[in-house]
Amino acid sequence: MLAKTPPMGFNTWNTFGEDINEQVIRETADKMVELGLRDAGYEYLVIDDCWSKRERDPVTGKIVPDETKFPNGMKAVSDYVHSKGLKFGMYSCDGVMTCARYPASFDHEFLDAQTFAEYGVDFLKYDNCYRPRTADQVLLYRRMSNALKACGREILFSACNWGDVEVEKWARSAGIHMYRSTGDINDSFASIRDIALSQVEKINYSGTGCFNDMDMLVVGMYNNGNVSAGGCTDIEYKTHFALWCMFSCPLMLGGDLRKLDGFCLDLVKNKTLIRIDQDEEGRPPFVPNDPGNRNTPTFVKVLSDNQYAVLFTNFKDDRRAGELYFETIGLPVASGYGLHMVDAFTGEDIGVKKEYMRLELEPHDCAMYICTLEK
Repeated sequence: MLAKTPPMGFNTWNTFGEDINEQVIRETADKMVELGLRDAGYEYLVIDDCWSKRERDPVTGKIVPDETKFPNGMKAVSDYVHSKGLKFGMYSCDGVMTCARYPASFDHEFLDAQTFAEYGVDFLKYDNCYRPRTADQVLLYRRMSNALKACGREILFSACNWGDVEVEKWARSAGIHMYRSTGDINDSFASIRDIALSQVEKINYSGTGCFNDMDMLVVGMYNNGNVSAGGCTDIEYKTHFALWCMFSCPLMLGGDLRKLDGFCLDLVKNKTLIRIDQDEEGRPPFVPNDPGNRNTPTFVKVLSDNQYAVLFTNFKDDRRAGELYFETIGLPVASGYGLHMVDAFTGEDIGVKKEYMRLELEPHDCAMYICTLEK
């Protein structure tokens, strides 16, 4: 089954944009293995927009890889990625052109799906630019879904329509495995915060087989790359990664892996946070105390094995308190039970808390715990 848990991997767009080539892909594949990212679960290496020539082949009608960027052809790149024990992903769009104005798949869906299968593609990111005004967007995504099913190869279908036309309500029925529910992320805390808050009321549509995609991670970019917008601090990247894990989002790395520092590498390889993201039940979190709180929301997620994850956040620019009243998660004091809490970042066991939990958080910081019921 594809997307039994949220897909994990790397996408070229956030760092490289149009500046992609065979060497970058090979070096990234090498780093995914060398840094232990493949073994941590990051299995897809996805080439985003700008990989092709500006025109289709006049004889075959196929999209043609840019010979300057990919002199050995896309099959050779795919074979190299596969040789590293990774899976290979590519990009197209439901319009006449991609977002960067390269050939896209409108009315070529079955030919393009077959071409991707010939390359050995395992993942298709499918964007939503330059779609004819008269074309039905939902139908176009169903078209490509059918084309992928007919191509003879198992390919994960990643829909990137930015949350348009209530995608969360129809993505699953269209055969989509992950769906973009937001506009594009950039490397700033404001972008991270606004994206997360925009999904609180929609997250219940996400689950096993079809996951809400809040866009690629910007962890480790530090204002370098294609979506630079001021950059983030380590604390802000920590909160970013915790939110995406709590929301069961696909974890698609976007920072340059060749330059990833020790803090960010340890963060994205944190086994406890990945376990929260990859929990086999795929349940969404909820906001127990005050769903309208946009300053210091607390999120609770029911996990398998009778566990819970609790995430306290501070989206404000000053020090604030995070709170959780256990009554609001169905754990009244009269039950005699509390939560045995272990810090998800450090592994510190802080013991059993009863009735409520309150802690001080620095600006843009978070605290996250794995919890079990205990008297």
